[in-house]
Amino acid sequence: MFIEPKLPKGYQVAAAGWIEVICGSMFSGKTEELIRRLNRAYIARLKVKIFKPNVDTRYHPVNIVSHNENSIASTPVSHASDILELAGDCDVVGIDEAQFFDKEIVDVCNQLANEGKRVIVAGLDKDFKGNPFGYIPQLMCSAEYVTKVHAICMVCGDVASYSFRLSPADDQVMLGETSVYEARCRKCFNAGRQKKQTED
Repeated sequence: MFIEPKLPKGYQVAAAGWIEVICGSMFSGKTEELIRRLNRAYIARLKVKIFKPNVDTRYHPVNIVSHNENSIASTPVSHASDILELAGDCDVVGIDEAQFFDKEIVDVCNQLANEGKRVIVAGLDKDFKGNPFGYIPQLMCSAEYVTKVHAICMVCGDVASYSFRLSPADDQVMLGETSVYEARCRKCFNAGRQKKQTED
């Protein structure tokens, strides 16, 4: 569970910035946790700007929407560099589905944090093959706070940290929900991968 840093009396947000990364498999509650933290920032009357990659239109073309159907308004962008241009003088920057952004996302997040902003990033840490996904590992390295959330294995009910693709497609990026992906534990993920290789 993430515990937000206690700020000293008289603290101004612009005095120091940092990066928070929320990562895990599909259906683990990454977006839900991102929305929770951003709503708390709104309650604290901070200036918040929220972004997502414009390729992610699964639930809504603009809003960030969790699997539990909680949502928050965001700005879809094509490139990570667009975030720098649009963030302005905000105090908090939220970024969802960060694994879909280009390599500039790491520099963008670091620059925003260096400017004194709190940067909250959510994304998949592993792709459907169990390999590191996009630039999430580099963001985790740069971050002051990393929260790894877990799903429930859809095969055995154990703790899940892998996203298993049911489709035979081999592209790394393939948007989909429960009809295309399952959250799986290590054992069930490996068993599924081995079965697929045998069938191929």
